[in-house]
Amino acid sequence: MLTGIVIDALDVARMDRFWLDATRGRTGGLRLRFVPTAKPKAAHKNRLHLDLAGGPDWRAEVARLLALGATRADIGQGDVPWDVLADPEGNEFCVLRPGHPGVLADSGLVAICLDVAEENRCAQAAFWQSEADWHAVESHTWGVRLRQEPTSTVSLVLGPPAAPKAGRNRLRLEVTHGDGEPGEFLDAGGNEFLVAR
Repeated sequence: MLTGIVIDALDVARMDRFWLDATRGRTGGLRLRFVPTAKPKAAHKNRLHLDLAGGPDWRAEVARLLALGATRADIGQGDVPWDVLADPEGNEFCVLRPGHPGVLADSGLVAICLDVAEENRCAQAAFWQSEADWHAVESHTWGVRLRQEPTSTVSLVLGPPAAPKAGRNRLRLEVTHGDGEPGEFLDAGGNEFLVAR
C-alpha cells in the first residue's frame, strides 16, 4: 500500500512546516515525511514531484504559496496551463488550474508525478499497481494515472518526459508491507522507494 512520500531536507522543520501549510494538511491520507540530509538539491529536475490544486482562484493560491516561501521555477516547461514553483529547498512542484484533467479537489495534494520513460510505461504501471495497491484509472499518450479508489483525491501519475537519473532521488515513494522486508529498493525504472512495516 502506498502510504507516503519521503523527502530529503536540509531543514526538516522548515520543510515540514512549508508542506503542511502548502497542502493545507490535505494529502489524501498520505504522509509527507522529511529526512535530514547534508546534500542540497542538485541543479537537475527531480524525477518525482507533487501537484497541488490551485482551486477556482488559482492566482491567489500561487500568491499564497509564494508568500509561504515557494519560488517560481523554470524547468523548460514553456507555456503550459499550470504554474511551476519550487519549495524552499528547490524541489519543483506544480499548481494545477481549474479544469486540469484528473483533478478531483479544489485544494491540497492532488497528484504525485513520477517520470517514466515511454518504453518503461507498462512495466512501471504494473510494478506500481502491485506495490501501491492502486489501480489504473486512465491511460493516455502522456502516461498512466493510478488511484487507490476511483474517487480518491490523490493520484499517482506515471509518464514522460523522464528526467535522466543522476544520483539518488530526493523524493521517494513509501509503501507499507505487512510481511515484506523493510528498507530501500529500486522500482522498474531504477527509482528508489522505501518499504516500511
